[in-house]
Amino acid sequence: MEKWNVMDVPVMKSAKGETVVDGMSWSERIRNMSAVQRPMQFLAAKKWMLLLTFMGFLLGKAMILDELSPFAVAFFAVIAFMRRDYILPVGMAVILGSLFAPFPAPLIIAAELIIFHLMYKGLNAFDHAELSYAPLMVFVSAFCVKIFTVLIGPPFTWYSLMMTAVDAVLSFVLTLVFIQAIPVFTYRKKNYQLKNEEILCLIILLASVMTGAVGWSIYNLSVEHVLSRYLILVFALVGGAPLGASVGVVTGLILSLADISAIYQMSLLAFSGMLAGMLREGRKGAVSIGMLLGSSILSIYFSGPGDVMQSTWETCIAIGLFLLTPKAMIAVISKYVPGTTDHSKSQHEYAKRVRDLTAERVTQFSQVFRQLSQSFGQVSGTEEVSKRNEEMDHFMNAVTEGACANCFKKNHCWDAKFYQTYKYMTDVMTSVEENPEMSAEDVPEEWKRMCAKTGDVVDVMKQQYHLYQHDMQWKRQIYDSRQLVAEQLSGVSQVMEDLAKEIQREGQAMYRQEEQIRDALEKLGLSIQGIEIISLDPGHVEIEIVHAYTRGYDECRKIIAPLLSDILDEHVAVLNETFSSTKDGLATVMFGSAKTFEITTGVAGAAKGGDLLSGDSFSTVELGNGTFAVALSDGMGNGERARLESSTALNILEQLLQSGMDEKLAIKSVNSILMLRSPEEIYATVDMALIDQYTAETTFMKIGSAPSFIKRGNEVIPVSASNLPIGIIQDIEVDLVTLKLQAGDIVIMMTDGIYDAPGYAVNKELWMKRMLQEIESNDPQHIADCLLEKVIRYQQNQIHDDMTVVVGKVEHYQPEWATLHVPGVDRMERPRTVS
Repeated sequence: MEKWNVMDVPVMKSAKGETVVDGMSWSERIRNMSAVQRPMQFLAAKKWMLLLTFMGFLLGKAMILDELSPFAVAFFAVIAFMRRDYILPVGMAVILGSLFAPFPAPLIIAAELIIFHLMYKGLNAFDHAELSYAPLMVFVSAFCVKIFTVLIGPPFTWYSLMMTAVDAVLSFVLTLVFIQAIPVFTYRKKNYQLKNEEILCLIILLASVMTGAVGWSIYNLSVEHVLSRYLILVFALVGGAPLGASVGVVTGLILSLADISAIYQMSLLAFSGMLAGMLREGRKGAVSIGMLLGSSILSIYFSGPGDVMQSTWETCIAIGLFLLTPKAMIAVISKYVPGTTDHSKSQHEYAKRVRDLTAERVTQFSQVFRQLSQSFGQVSGTEEVSKRNEEMDHFMNAVTEGACANCFKKNHCWDAKFYQTYKYMTDVMTSVEENPEMSAEDVPEEWKRMCAKTGDVVDVMKQQYHLYQHDMQWKRQIYDSRQLVAEQLSGVSQVMEDLAKEIQREGQAMYRQEEQIRDALEKLGLSIQGIEIISLDPGHVEIEIVHAYTRGYDECRKIIAPLLSDILDEHVAVLNETFSSTKDGLATVMFGSAKTFEITTGVAGAAKGGDLLSGDSFSTVELGNGTFAVALSDGMGNGERARLESSTALNILEQLLQSGMDEKLAIKSVNSILMLRSPEEIYATVDMALIDQYTAETTFMKIGSAPSFIKRGNEVIPVSASNLPIGIIQDIEVDLVTLKLQAGDIVIMMTDGIYDAPGYAVNKELWMKRMLQEIESNDPQHIADCLLEKVIRYQQNQIHDDMTVVVGKVEHYQPEWATLHVPGVDRMERPRTVS
């Protein structure tokens, strides 16, 4: 192939200085290209208007029994309400089409359109032109024109009155049908989903349009028969046998109303559509063969040899048009029909776009919160709460204005001896900071000899120092508030970022695995209504099953869960179950991976002096995601106030951890909240163990708390950390100790009332180890009771401080019904990537 080179094209300049190629300037080329493309652009922009105009032409010509014309005014009314910009070309097309109908149909249709248009204008003038009024307006227009025609026409009969009422009612019904169908051509739906009613209305609209082609023929071949069979071929390929048969019934019925001699077409089209739809898996070729067979078989029964050949040729022409139909058009139609592969794919793509858009929006919010957190942190870090230079200037200006302003030695002190005066002022200021209650007698003698108003200077400095202390307190409050806001925003940002990742997780439909579970359960005689596999990830299995339950039998725990455990080779348990109304007898049960370990707990405690209310708080709670928390908090002091602080610290910490916030950030947030709750000096210790029930990996968070202990057989392992309780200082140190526990390990957590019981002269850690080793029981509650009793007896039955001990034991999870093997049921093959 010879290559074209731009250098081979003769290029020259025109008289206007334009570049000329092959005797044509670039501007002329652009004008010529626009002239060629202009009709195509017009057709692309006005394709829906042209289509609706052509449909209006055919509906204007369409008649029922050669005397009823309900299609025209109904179509015109819907266009007037939905696409007002199309009303002129559609109205003209309807009237033009009516000219081909038997007389006096053109006059009747024109009168109906005029009356409807006048009613529409009247309602529009009062802002009451609503689409819901369209069917009634059409009914009134058609009935008035028809009754006027009956009155001025042939002699009045009950038959003519009945036909008038039938025409008006049909116009009313067709208006309702067109309201559902025409939006498919006028509005682009974003979700590509049509209801079954909308599909049926669309078919009625298309069949009504074909009615306008009744009587047209080419070489004795009926145009409406060719178009109806083409329509059935398309819908049979898209929706299968049900849709193909439905289209055949509706199309044949409407066409037979226009031509009563073609009543057999309803059976022929319905059978042909069903047979063509049954062969849809063979694509266009098989669908065409099904249509040809169906139409040929029934034509033999209903008509003679000549009509059989005519029907066959009509079917062949429809098949030819069908084979020439581009795949893109079939795909577009498939997106609108529920149940098709293209529709499911488009719905999946739409859901994925929505999910990605939501995740992107959440990520943007996360970045906003993170940026705000950084901004607050920068402000908090750049502002120093105390600046020595500003303090010096503050004090010096205040003393100068308060004590030295009216002194006769002002010029001598601040002009002649500035540096010496400034040094003495600094020394006195330092003395006031060290001793805010100092008096004039405490001032050095050198300063007394130099200053004539020593007492006034000291009073002013003391006053300013008290004001300074108040200012610093408020600045610290603002600083702490900013730190809290920065930490909270950072935590919220992290939670939203995790949420965005969860949203972007894309599920995978596992039909084969669902059918395998259904078959196995039905072999056992259970009635399964629905199965949905959400996840098959090891350790994170989620399966939802809807089944018919029998009250008192508990099939989900005794049969279904053990069977799932067998075919998945993983312990599966019931996470939750929801029962519907008693009439249905159905239960929705969520099955999930059973935890590998379970935690049993025991608690014992006593208040100081034997009181009822202890200042200690404890908690044993499931945080979600398989994490079990054992927590203990000791508030400052005793009684109700200490209990309030300790319980508040635990409650806030649990909620932050359940939301997904990082452990260290959650502790710092609780610390900031406790500091800002009250200006008084209050604090609380926090001792928490987060145990993963799948791996037994445990994270100990200890904030100012007493050491914890792990009892493993006869061995006792201490777990300790050295830091201050929360609520005292802003920047606390969070020590996280991570250990891998084993089945049978016992975690003992206690407050300082128990740990400090032996006094300062005894090695408390060794003493506590010995006490725990002497307890031979493995029951958590018995261990807690025994330890508390031993400590109280050691103190000679005196309770000097609040005492609380929490014991948690890690054990292997043993479900009541482990597995159930059914012969013939194989292990399930899990996808590598489920979500």
